[in-house]
Amino acid sequence: MSYFVSRLMQRLFLACSLMAAAAAVQAQGAKPNPNGPPDQFVLAAANETLAVLRADDTIKSGDLNRINQVVDQHILPYVDFTKTTRLAAGRYWRQATPQQRTALAEAFRGTLIRTYSGALAKADSSTAVKLLPFRGDAKADDVVVRSTITQSNNTPVQVDYRLGKEGGKGWRIYDLNVEGIWLIENYRNQFAQQINQNGIDGLIAALNQRNQ
Repeated sequence: MSYFVSRLMQRLFLACSLMAAAAAVQAQGAKPNPNGPPDQFVLAAANETLAVLRADDTIKSGDLNRINQVVDQHILPYVDFTKTTRLAAGRYWRQATPQQRTALAEAFRGTLIRTYSGALAKADSSTAVKLLPFRGDAKADDVVVRSTITQSNNTPVQVDYRLGKEGGKGWRIYDLNVEGIWLIENYRNQFAQQINQNGIDGLIAALNQRNQ
């Protein structure tokens, strides 16, 4: 995975966590409601994760195994990694067998866990987030939640989250836009290049190798 893609995924985790910090007063103790307003869903999901991070001394000490568990339990349930994988694979997803689709989604899940875990150490107490006005229809099945992130000695960065509803599961994040670049679009180019060279099984093997 390229350095740029890694930065994009790190921004996703960082933005979610810091949205929670900014909304702690309003969202104290709130559980994520996948059927509520999409922006409040993102805030509550992030707040839940942040509370775990603050309370767990093993995470503060940098225990990677524990960090991976937290990411798997408290972040990925709110991320539709299967949809992200399907859209990133594009036309190749339709060509894949059911077994290949499952293997590719699991390999990509491992990539997300590894990337989110690496982002935990990059959180800065000076970082702040501001939600931009919601422009979409909260009753739609696909929306974008916009925000800006500021950090000491850095220029504010705009981060947009695309959320969708599928199969009655409510809102889940499936794409991210950092500084005008959508995550899925960037992955689609990398996936296509790897598949053209080594096939779908080659892409799966490459992802699994990086996850070790």
